[in-house]
Order: sequence, then structure tokens, then C-alpha cells
Amino acid sequence: MKRTKLNLIAALLAFLSLPLAAQNTEDEFEIIFTDDGNQREVIGVPMALYMSELDSLMSLYHNQNYLTLDDDCEARNESPDYTIEEVQERLSRMPCTINMTYNPIVKQFIDRYVMRMRKTVSVMLGTSNFYMPIFEQALESYNVPLELKYLPVIESALNPKAVSRVGATGLWQFMLGTGKQYGLRVNSLVDDRKDPIRSSYAAAHFLRDLYRIFGDWTLAIAAYNCGPENVNKAIRRSGGSRDYWTIYPHLPAETRGYVPAFIAANYVMTYYCEHNICPMLTNLPEHTDTVVVSKNVSFSTLSKFCDIDINLLRELNPQYRRDLVNGLSEPSTIRMPISSINKFVEAQDSIIAYDAQHQNSRSYTASEDRSSTSRSSASRSSSSRSSASRSSASRSSSSRSSSSQRTYANTRNYVRGNSSASTSSGSTSRYGRSSRSSTSASNSTGRNKKGRRG
Repeated sequence: MKRTKLNLIAALLAFLSLPLAAQNTEDEFEIIFTDDGNQREVIGVPMALYMSELDSLMSLYHNQNYLTLDDDCEARNESPDYTIEEVQERLSRMPCTINMTYNPIVKQFIDRYVMRMRKTVSVMLGTSNFYMPIFEQALESYNVPLELKYLPVIESALNPKAVSRVGATGLWQFMLGTGKQYGLRVNSLVDDRKDPIRSSYAAAHFLRDLYRIFGDWTLAIAAYNCGPENVNKAIRRSGGSRDYWTIYPHLPAETRGYVPAFIAANYVMTYYCEHNICPMLTNLPEHTDTVVVSKNVSFSTLSKFCDIDINLLRELNPQYRRDLVNGLSEPSTIRMPISSINKFVEAQDSIIAYDAQHQNSRSYTASEDRSSTSRSSASRSSSSRSSASRSSASRSSSSRSSSSQRTYANTRNYVRGNSSASTSSGSTSRYGRSSRSSTSASNSTGRNKKGRRG
């Protein structure tokens, strides 16, 4: 007994004698890091990296119907250990204009992805086939680095319906004020922050404006998370330096983890094979197109006449909050598979007449109430919407540009026409953290399970 106690004491003394830098601790919400100078700091973890997301990811329509496990993948379900030099060399090979620094903080986030979040990464790799072409086209149109396409990975886990506990919404987690500043409609019937195409062009525009303010992409990414005013405070407190890692100690806790998480997301979405992560296979859905309507039409009527699953209709049109396309307010687009588009064109008059006849007896329920939600929804008030007739729907402001009449087939011009607002550092703060789950909407080329994305 005495010998056992002595052994326990010896083990405790051995642990306490370890260098403090080796005693970094990690939980779901934060990383406590101690540097070589014995300075302890708390690093916030973006919510897309700590919420229990896998169940909500797989509950979404596109993921349920178009993602499958790769039964041919025989990789071991564990991540090999690599040296610092090997990871640094991989990061240096990535075709990026943004500096992908590797340090112990970035390593913490890479380890989280390749160890704790392996299944989630597998799902996101499959889901990314729906979204990456949209992101790349939007970013290219504003001439910003294409590696920014991985920001939604840490913002929302590729979920267009994600809503943080402070109200940031969509793939790119726009706060309401910033979204409206960049031409995104938000009213009782429509929330364009959930529209993958519109929100992607707005995000590209916002990121370009932030870069014009700071002249450095890591600072622009930090400002996207915490707002330009907080980055400017950190610059002043660091003596005027515009190097991200110099101002790093003066940034908010979550932003200290934001850029490292972004670097880690770029790494894992590129080098997943080296860590034995098998992407889920993507069976791309039927091609889609859009039609423009100038009358109100409900999802239930579209489902009835166009032979389309109402859940698929919701997935393809996540911006409509109450299963109602409010064409009376302004010409509005509906995205559907090509076969459903053809049926709509053939029976358009009957569809509009049927919907008008039944509008007084129908109530509309907020579609997001039926979607799967993350644990962060517990901190929000209940989002059940009261029934309301379409004639009482709130009208969009008269300042909306006529570009809303264009279809998504010309996405670049369609969205940029609504993104004319400029940025001011006093009104673009983003304190929202991203929520969970993942929805897919759009078509793209599939991912080779053995290949990589650059």
C-alpha cells in the first residue's frame, strides 16, 4: 500500500515537471494554450468546429439522398503522425496567395479536424461538391483569393440554414445589418442570407472591401469575424503593426482561433487523403434552373403541379421562410429541377389561378421550424411563426434594384446588381458564431475520392 502511494506521488511529480507548453488543454469550446514563455491564453473555437454536427448534417435532404459511404475506401480510421516539416511543406505547396502559417496554434485546429472531426470532414467533403463551384464563381467575380471558399467550412459547416445564437445566418454567417448593406433581403417572407448564390456574392464583395481597408488578407479574414473596429483596436494596441500574428494577442478570443481554423480548414480539405479520411461519394442531383414569377405561389402548389418533393423545393430555395414565393412584392425566382421547370411553364396559368383561389384558406408556417437545428437553437427563442396570409406579407423596400428580375442562370450579374453598398468600419461588425448542420443546393462536378482539392 505504501509503495502504491509512493508510485502515485512520483507520477504526479513527473507530470508537474513537464514543460508547460506540453500541457495545452482542449475542450469543445476553447483551447487553453501555454507558450514557451509560460504565457497562458484562451483561444476561442468557432462554433462550426465544436457543435455536435454529424447527425444534423446527415438529416438534410441533399445529404440523405445524394451522399453515400464509399465502401471501397479501405483506409484505416486513424490519422498518421507527421513531422512539423512535412506539414509545413504541404502548406507551402498549396496554390494560395494568403499566407498559410504553421505554428502550434494552427496544429491544434488541424488535429481537431483530422482526429475528433473525421466523420464530419468526410461529410463536408461530399457536401462541398454542391457548393464549391458557387463559391469559386463568386470569389472570382470580385477578384479575391479562391482559398476563401473554405471560410463557410468554419463559419457554418456548409449549412445554408445555420443560425448562430446571436443571429448570424447562412453559409457565410451574415449579421442582419451587414447582409442588408450588401443587398441581401431580409423580411418576414425572405432571408437572402440563406440563399447560397446571393450570400456568396455578398460575402465576396464584403471580403474585397475589408481587404481594401487593411491591405492584408489575414487581417481581412479576422475583420470578417470580429469587425473592422476590433482589428483596428488590436493594430493600435500593438504599436501600429499590420501583421496578424503581431496583433494576435490583442484580438478577441474567438478571432484568435478564427484565422488558425481557416488555415486548418484549407489544409484538411486539401490533404484529407494523407490523414486517411474518405470523402462521402456524391451522386449529383438532376440539373436545376430557375423561373421568375410576379405572382405569389406556394410550395405546396408547386409540389402538386410540378411533381416535386416539397422537401427538395425547400432545399433548393432556402431563402423563402414560409414556403411562399412572394412574387407580388417583386419578381422572384424559384429554383427547381429541369423536369419540374418544364411542367411549371406548361401549367403556369393554372398554377397561379389555383394558388390564388386557395390563398385565403391556407396558412404558411416558417420552413426553418421544420428543418433540423443545432444545439445553439436552445439559446434562441422559439422560432415558430404565426400563420399569415400572403396579402399581409411585409413589402420589400422600394430601393431594391431591378436586377432581382433576373434568373439565377446569370448568377454573377444577378447578384452583383444588388451588392452596391460600400463598407464602413462602424457598421460591419460580426460577432456571430456559426451553427451546425449542412444543406446542399446546386450542381457541380464530383470529387475524386483519391484526389485533392487545391
